Amino acid sequence: MAVEQKKPLPFAVTFAAGAIAGISEILTFYPLDVVRTISSTDHLATGKSQHGLVGTFKNIIKEEGAGRLYRGLVPPLLLEAPKRAVKFAANDFWGQTYMELTGETKMNPQLSVLTGCSAGATESFVVVPFELVKIKLQDKASTFKGPIDVVKQVIRKDGLLGLYVGMESTFWRHVYWNGGYFGCIYQVKSMLPTPETPQAQLLNNFISGAIGGFAGTVVNTPFDVVKSRIQGTTPIPGVKPKYNWTYPALVTIFREEGPAALYKGFLPKVLRLAPGGGVLLLVVEFTMGVFRKALGPPYI
Repeated sequence: MAVEQKKPLPFAVTFAAGAIAGISEILTFYPLDVVRTISSTDHLATGKSQHGLVGTFKNIIKEEGAGRLYRGLVPPLLLEAPKRAVKFAANDFWGQTYMELTGETKMNPQLSVLTGCSAGATESFVVVPFELVKIKLQDKASTFKGPIDVVKQVIRKDGLLGLYVGMESTFWRHVYWNGGYFGCIYQVKSMLPTPETPQAQLLNNFISGAIGGFAGTVVNTPFDVVKSRIQGTTPIPGVKPKYNWTYPALVTIFREEGPAALYKGFLPKVLRLAPGGGVLLLVVEFTMGVFRKALGPPYI
């Protein structure tokens, strides 16, 4: 007898689960994102880099207070609901689409990576304006009063399209991170023991999500460094930006600063996104499980 498949959860449920997971993750790990951004862009304002993760934390708190670690939080908080909804909904959509196109009845390693990359590409179109605002507020030399001030000044100076500065670099950042994240989740889950209890299922989700977050971060950090520099640089009329397109910018940074510069901010980034990826998947799966039980058949 064929096993009856669970009915996909309604979009509103997926949206809520993703929002809850995203907000939980970002409130926990946001200070590390601030440190990561400053590590990637501090030379633009000061001409030199901070000294490591702990040194950067100390300098921020000493010079600007602990509240600085949460500056720029509003845009990503506002972004989490649509961003996570798009991430997981797009991953589900592309997974089903690719399985139908290839005739596969279940996910395989190649499709899991392709699906993740496609979900990341879809997600990138949603996040760019929010990412731009966040980078502007996190910049050490920032003089903006808040998110609305950033939006007003950017539109006044560059028009609505100014909010999409860094679109191309954001696209590549999300393509590579999601490809690594969802691809690894599939691989790791297939290697872990079959969970026999809800607690074991949650542990498997956290482990696979954390490893996926680590893998995605390793792959996409150079693209994140470029994106931060493109969005963090103030345009000067008549002067061609040093960092404009992703792959030429990668070459420029590599040539002028060495390969290590492409991984500036890697430590705080991976400390956030590895366990953050685990928290994200754990909360999403747990929340969706709660909704399935509440809705009953045919969702369970």
